[in-house]
Amino acid sequence: MQAFFSRAGLALLCVLLTALLIAALFWALSIGTVDLPPAVIAAAILDQIQSGTPIDMAGKGPVHDIVWLLRLPRLLLAAIIGAGLATCGVVMQAIVKNPLADPYILGISAGASLGATSAVLLGIGAAFGENAVGIAAFLGAFAVSVGVLFIANIGGRANAMKLLLGGMALSAVCSAFSSFIVYFANDKEGIQTITYWMMGSLAGAKWEHMAIIGGIVALAVLFFWSQSRILNLMLLGDASAITLGTDLHPYRQAYLIVSALVVGFAVFAAGMIGFVGLVVPHVVRMLVGTDHKRLVPVSALVGAIFLVVADGLCRVLIPHTELPIGILISLVGAPAFIYLMVKRTYGFGGQ
Repeated sequence: MQAFFSRAGLALLCVLLTALLIAALFWALSIGTVDLPPAVIAAAILDQIQSGTPIDMAGKGPVHDIVWLLRLPRLLLAAIIGAGLATCGVVMQAIVKNPLADPYILGISAGASLGATSAVLLGIGAAFGENAVGIAAFLGAFAVSVGVLFIANIGGRANAMKLLLGGMALSAVCSAFSSFIVYFANDKEGIQTITYWMMGSLAGAKWEHMAIIGGIVALAVLFFWSQSRILNLMLLGDASAITLGTDLHPYRQAYLIVSALVVGFAVFAAGMIGFVGLVVPHVVRMLVGTDHKRLVPVSALVGAIFLVVADGLCRVLIPHTELPIGILISLVGAPAFIYLMVKRTYGFGGQ
């Protein structure tokens, strides 16, 4: 399989993965408390598209409501967030030259957690209404990203080591403040809300957010795809890049800001979903190589498929209960990643 992926043309790979993504969407639409045949799903989708009426219009029947109001928005959001996190994982691993990096490595998760904790337990951002937690988490994640860039540029240009150290420092500070707020807050319900949010969930998907988040992720994937040459140079290091006539410093700054924007919107829409940005790029790199011209688009599509399948499983593994997607991904992703790492390092499994 590795030989096939390595030799297949990029267009063919993208077509195959897009077909697999569509199949995964239909599969996930068909399962749940009520099972729906693919023909019924296709009819409901076509009827809505041809009708030209609002999606939430009353009287369209239970099948329409299940497909268009309950399952389809969360599955599309899963595909969007999976593509965004996987792409940002690829970029972060190139920036810090470490395949164990993920989109949250620079303290973004701690910043998002502090924002969400402040919104739930201190009421910060209450003016945003029902979106207060997501918006506060987005602002926290983005603020930490900017802070890491600022710290890494103190006393000289930022490099991979300074970014990692700055991220660790701000992550520790944000975690300490979050723990401080939780310790003094006498709000068990609020603490439960934060805990559930940290597990990640796509249940709050809304059509009105889909165009914004989807547009940002699509533009980010296209942007990073266009930057494949620079991302390849980052793997060589700053000294080698300068000898080839390219200064990586401004590119690194821009890539971190764009990645923080994508991750911030993912956190806003679905809370904390780990491992996607770590496992997916690593697996794809083993299949298609390290060239970012192939790595970026293939990782985006595989990330979308991965999260769509995971969301479908979350709704059916435990009857009448939805398992938080972050738990499932960690339970499956961690052992799978360890296996792949050991197999790659020691040649287990026939290599």
